[in-house]
Amino acid sequence: MPRANLTSAAVITAAADLADRSGFDELALSALARHLGVQTASLYSHVRDRSALLEGVHQLALAELADAIAVAIGGRSGRDALTAFAGTHRDYARRCPGRWTALQRPATAATVASEPAGRVAALTLAMLRGYELPEAELVHATRLLGATVNGFLALEANGAFAHREPATEVSWQRALEALDTVFRSWPTEGKS
Repeated sequence: MPRANLTSAAVITAAADLADRSGFDELALSALARHLGVQTASLYSHVRDRSALLEGVHQLALAELADAIAVAIGGRSGRDALTAFAGTHRDYARRCPGRWTALQRPATAATVASEPAGRVAALTLAMLRGYELPEAELVHATRLLGATVNGFLALEANGAFAHREPATEVSWQRALEALDTVFRSWPTEGKS
């Protein structure tokens, strides 16, 4: 990428691409500068420091995931929406491993308050509202959903399921069926 085309957005995107190839934890300004063919110092006019770079990758990943979720769940509800929602996460984790790792790191206050984070949260709640869960229970359902999907994907990525039959895909479908059953039978009264 020629220096003239460097913008903050281009630097963050290049960093995300590099994280996907080399690993999120290996992302450094010096490596990014080499990747872009510029001096490290020239990156500082686009990102404050490594922390800001990592935060930018996190927010980019949230924005990309939100876009993909919106397309996947549009016009769907219940189990169809749940399957599309979870499948989008799984596909993103596989296609973009560095970006996915960024999503697994603690978010800064700025990232939590960002528009992309708000979109992912709103889409998650919209999908869960298709189950007619009480509003007061949505946070609990969201946590269960996140723990199940992220836990499964982490174990799958680490090869924890690779040594036993049946195929991992069967377990993935069972997990989604179980979540669907739980969300359809969620307690509606007397819980806080």
